Amino acid sequence: MLSLIDYVRACPARRLRWPSCAAIFLFALPAWAGDPATLTLAAATQQAIRHAPMLEARRAQSESARQEAVRAGALPDPQLTFGIDNLAIQGPGALTAGGDSMTMRTVGISQALPSRSKRLAERTMGYAQADLAASTESATALSIRQQVADAWIAAWGAHREGQMLQSMRNAWTQDVDVAKARLRGGTGSAADVLAARMSALDLENRIDETTAREAQARADLARWLGAPVDQPLADTPDFSTLPYDEPALLASLDRQGNLLGWPAREQVAEAALDAARADKRPVWNVGVNYGSRVRGLSDMVSLQVGVSLPLFTRNRQDRGISARAADLDAVRAERTDARSQQTAVIRAAWAQWLSLGQQVRRHRDELLPLAEDRVVLALAAYRGGGDIQPLLEARRDEIAHHTDYARMQADFGRAWAALAYLMPEGETP
Repeated sequence: MLSLIDYVRACPARRLRWPSCAAIFLFALPAWAGDPATLTLAAATQQAIRHAPMLEARRAQSESARQEAVRAGALPDPQLTFGIDNLAIQGPGALTAGGDSMTMRTVGISQALPSRSKRLAERTMGYAQADLAASTESATALSIRQQVADAWIAAWGAHREGQMLQSMRNAWTQDVDVAKARLRGGTGSAADVLAARMSALDLENRIDETTAREAQARADLARWLGAPVDQPLADTPDFSTLPYDEPALLASLDRQGNLLGWPAREQVAEAALDAARADKRPVWNVGVNYGSRVRGLSDMVSLQVGVSLPLFTRNRQDRGISARAADLDAVRAERTDARSQQTAVIRAAWAQWLSLGQQVRRHRDELLPLAEDRVVLALAAYRGGGDIQPLLEARRDEIAHHTDYARMQADFGRAWAALAYLMPEGETP
């Protein structure tokens, strides 16, 4: 943005008269004054990042996924068994622990041993899901920064629009005074006075409308900051300069917004496919039992080794592999579509940013000075005895151009924010 001195020098060079010069001065004053009590756009986004409940939820989910990743792929817990073997159910010693020489009390432990590929797939999936949770956290932070920037710029734009309109009050009051003077001199009419007063009241309505829009935008901003936003807003960043250029953004699609999670989603799908393939490998189980017998008979130890038999893979494991492979194909296709969509979004946003920048400069350098000249000529003609209608039309067009300029600046800021907050803070293409 231009400095205060640059704005002051620009006024005579661009033939801007008092209302426009005053409005430009008001635009430049906050940045020049450097008031620490003002709220900057960067401070607003940082404060929102620190206090946003949704981001706290994403952080908790990310921590949960990291904890799950640590235990993924571990061996199942061993199983403890105990009971009575070879219990007689007939004869004199039926249903008693010492009723038969073969009866014994047993205690044992067994351990399932999934295949190494199965455990590796589970571990890979756990870390991929942790990466997905972390990327969701980053994407949420980007979304919050974008929404806070939109609210801040909306409040800033409405405030600046109100300032520009307020700077025109004196000129409209002078029109009413001129109409009254002509009426007293016998060259004007009461209708001219009424028309001038109605136009002045219309200006007041516009000022009230911008005040309401600023209040609404501040309320939206307070939702993100967790407290009412009563302090003045600082000057904006330089909307004509972006931290990245278009080719760099197009070359960094996977690090932007919602695309952050797609590599992790693909890794999750790949790990699920590996796990389905690992189901075709047998699961081993080993165990040992200790049996205690009565009447001085020797105790016994039993060893068992078990293995699963994936014999009917065609309608079981193979179908699971086919399903997971289809899931992986779907994820890859969706990721390709998302990248294509993001490319179109970047190009459209870049074109809009360039167009709005040109429009803002054209308004500032050409349209506003021309509107000022038209008002000066219409006022001179009216004072010379002409009709008031050309003056009122010139004033209305002047308001329209100033309003369009202020709103166009806000649109320019939002277009800038849409590109400036595409990647996580600190990231470079």
